[in-house]
Amino acid sequence: MLGSGHEHPGRTVSYLDRIRACHRWNPADYLPFLVDGVALGAVDPAFRERLTAFPEVFTAAAGHLALVPALDSFDARSAALAEVTAALRAEGAFPNWRGEDYPVALAWGRPPLFRMERAAVPRFGLPAYGVHVNGFLRGPEGLEMWIGKRARTKQTAPGKLDHITAGGQPYGLGLTENVIKECAEEAGIPAELAATAVPVGAVRYRCTRPEGLRNDVAFCFDLELPSDFRPENTDGEVESFERWPVARVLERLRDTTDFKFNVALVILHFAVRHGVLSPDSEPEYQAIVEGLAGRLSE
Repeated sequence: MLGSGHEHPGRTVSYLDRIRACHRWNPADYLPFLVDGVALGAVDPAFRERLTAFPEVFTAAAGHLALVPALDSFDARSAALAEVTAALRAEGAFPNWRGEDYPVALAWGRPPLFRMERAAVPRFGLPAYGVHVNGFLRGPEGLEMWIGKRARTKQTAPGKLDHITAGGQPYGLGLTENVIKECAEEAGIPAELAATAVPVGAVRYRCTRPEGLRNDVAFCFDLELPSDFRPENTDGEVESFERWPVARVLERLRDTTDFKFNVALVILHFAVRHGVLSPDSEPEYQAIVEGLAGRLSE
C-alpha cells in the first residue's frame, strides 16, 4: 500500500480542507518585495532584516523591501541576487539548495525580470511555475490514474503521494519540453508518448510552508496512457507507482494527508473537468470549484 497518515479519528474531512491548506497564509506576516516599484513578492520581517546586510542590492524602507533602482536589467538583477543567495546559502539559509534557476516574471508569458535559485524563490515569496501531469487511462470500470510515491530521500515531501510526474519549471525550458523531460526522468515515459500530454488549465495558490511563502502556478496536463503501459522511475525520485480507480484516489485525498499538498488541487481540477465530481453527487461542488479558482469561504 502507498502512504499512511490518516486524519484524526472522528473529525469531519472534506476536499475543501485540501484546498484551504494551499491558501493558508497571513498577509500581515509579510512585507512587499518590490522590483521596479512593483510588488513582485513578499518577505517576512526577519528575512528582510537579514537582507539589509546587502545595501548594494536592496533598500529597506519602512514597510517594504526593494531592489535598488541601479539593478535595471535581467543580467544585473540575476547576478546580484545570485551573489546574495550564495552568501546566504553559506550561512545555512537554503538547506534545500537545488542548483537550478527559476525564471521570475510578473506573469507567465511576460519577459523574466531575473533568474533565481529555486530554493530561494519562496523565501522572497516570488511567483514560481511548475507542470503537473495526470497520467490516466480509461479502464473497464471507468477512469483510473497512476499514482507515484515520492522517494523518502526527496528534499521536499518525502514519502508523499504524487502524480505520475510533476516538476518545477526551470529557466530556459518550455512547458512542453519540461513535461517531456519530467516524464522521462520520473516515469520512463517515451518522448513521443509524453508529447501527447494535453494542457488543460492551471491552478494557483499561495501558502506559508517550511521553505517560505509558496506563490505558485501549477500548469495541469492530462496524459492518456495505454492500458499496457507501466511507469518506471529513472532518477531515483519516485519509490513506486500504483494504478488506482479515480474514486479511490479521491477517497485517499479527502480522508488523509498522504498526498503532497499541491497535488490535491490538480487532482480535484481533473475530477471536476472529467465529471467524476458533479453538482448532483458532491454537496460541496460549488465551493470546490470556487476554491480551485482561489475564491475561498469559511
